[in-house]
Amino acid sequence: MREENSILSNNDLVRLIEEDVKNKVYNRPICTRFPPEPNGYLHIGSAYAIHLNYMLARKFDGNFNLRFDDTNPLKEDREYVEAIIEDMNWLGYEPGERIFYGSDYSNEIYDKALTLIKKGKAYVCELSPEKMTEYRGTLTEPGRNSPYRNRSIEENLTLFLQMKKGEFPTGSKVLRAKMDMASPNINLRDPVLYRIIHADHYRTGNEWCIYPMYDFAHPIQDAIEGVTHSFCSIEFKDHRPLYEWILMELDMAETPPKQREFGRVHLSGVVTSKRYLRELVEGGYVDGWDDPRLPTIRGLRRRGMTPGSIRRFVNEIGYVRHQSTVDFPLLESIVRDELKAKVPCFMAVLDPLKVTITNYDEGVTELISVENNVENAELGRRDVPFSRVIYIEKEDFMETPAKGFKRLSLNSEVRLKGAYFIKCNEVIKDEDTREIVELRCTYDPQTKSGTGFSGRKVKGTIHWVSAAQAVPAEVRLYDRLFDNDEIVKDPEKIWEEKLNPDSLVVCGNGMVEPSVKGAEVGTKYQFIRHGYFCVDRKSGDGQKFIFNRIVHLKDSWKRGNLPPFPTLGSKPTHPSQNRLS
Repeated sequence: MREENSILSNNDLVRLIEEDVKNKVYNRPICTRFPPEPNGYLHIGSAYAIHLNYMLARKFDGNFNLRFDDTNPLKEDREYVEAIIEDMNWLGYEPGERIFYGSDYSNEIYDKALTLIKKGKAYVCELSPEKMTEYRGTLTEPGRNSPYRNRSIEENLTLFLQMKKGEFPTGSKVLRAKMDMASPNINLRDPVLYRIIHADHYRTGNEWCIYPMYDFAHPIQDAIEGVTHSFCSIEFKDHRPLYEWILMELDMAETPPKQREFGRVHLSGVVTSKRYLRELVEGGYVDGWDDPRLPTIRGLRRRGMTPGSIRRFVNEIGYVRHQSTVDFPLLESIVRDELKAKVPCFMAVLDPLKVTITNYDEGVTELISVENNVENAELGRRDVPFSRVIYIEKEDFMETPAKGFKRLSLNSEVRLKGAYFIKCNEVIKDEDTREIVELRCTYDPQTKSGTGFSGRKVKGTIHWVSAAQAVPAEVRLYDRLFDNDEIVKDPEKIWEEKLNPDSLVVCGNGMVEPSVKGAEVGTKYQFIRHGYFCVDRKSGDGQKFIFNRIVHLKDSWKRGNLPPFPTLGSKPTHPSQNRLS
């Protein structure tokens, strides 16, 4: 990994750890963590946070913890736990045995709440959520003390125990920290530490009916696990004083963990908000959480993005201090750069036009030897069948060619990729629609590719497939889900108005050369002129192949050379959106 392009170069977090190591602040290994809530799937922003924390731990020969922040039973499920672990392993950030669950610390966190009550630092409050908001004040006006703030320690202990025993309904009472209702930092105005939720938890069942808030559980969990540096995204910066207050009041470690923040990364044209993603999925606007248009790791994986390209993408972004927007074409350029010399280049016709070569013998099939990848001879060659009837792209023929058109037209010649020159002599049209349905051509047997023929030149070369042996395929072409980022937040528009109508174009009548037979889900190819594709998970079962376009061939991202791919060791649609062709 080239240091000038590494996420660890020119990094405040690296300098912080280096200073702590130099001064021997900790008598335990450097430890970072990634604490997802198991209420959704990982996305590209998650990959950035994981990569930063994982690489920091790896740089200092430390530990990296995966900890599930599972303290809200209303939204969490084991399905998400398993998906997050699977996605992280696929990306190459293998947590191994260092997988932890916040719910495993329920007793310890409860005991810490009792400690705060006994110190007079926490109290049970009965204000409604609306009243609590009113009492909290605003950014320009201080808050007011709750009428329950001066309860005695004994009363608070009794009420909190009753909360634990389930004697009060959901949401009727909370435990709050006794801090400063006049603080300019609203997060310090007696924040809620515990709330009542009567619901089964996916791990602890109905053992608990009170659950800690993230801000309370987070520092306690970090201290229990031996985390040294708790790195989180920039929106938690104003929460840091609360993190430090809790650790100080509870005196949990001689050298407590340090919270520091890094910037969030926003990818243009996509949304990573769980609320928005859930609406898209549950409303049927996309094909599940792994829809290739979504920025979820599952969606990117189904689309054909590789673990190396995603790691390289988040690594090249580098360390950001504030929110930063990154163009999606950067990721496309990286995956294109990875695939161009690694995958075979096949011929696929997405919008077929029948071509009959009238002077080629019927019933004869010739095998044409074609290189698999012009940039990598080690991928070898393959035999492609050629016969009397072939398919070409409709867009590769114009009866009356426009200026600059260099493909096939009436009474002109073109080269078939790897095969012969053909000349169009006749155009057959549908009697009713007058649409072109067939071309009748002749070929010149002296012009076979590789024979050294130089009698004349043609202006263009087009791809083709033999009709008799072609494999039917559905080819899906993807674009960004939204034309612009701001439209997502527009409350006046419904989702149908926000979505880019061309985000998914389905070519249902594609024909691919027979070399793809037997390809497994996820197998990747370059289709000449169309881009890079992979076999979709819904292919097979007697159905025709389904190919997802990973990226097109054109690289619109202008920048210098890319760094090498990071390698990691074991240590630290909605139908209305489809345009059919």
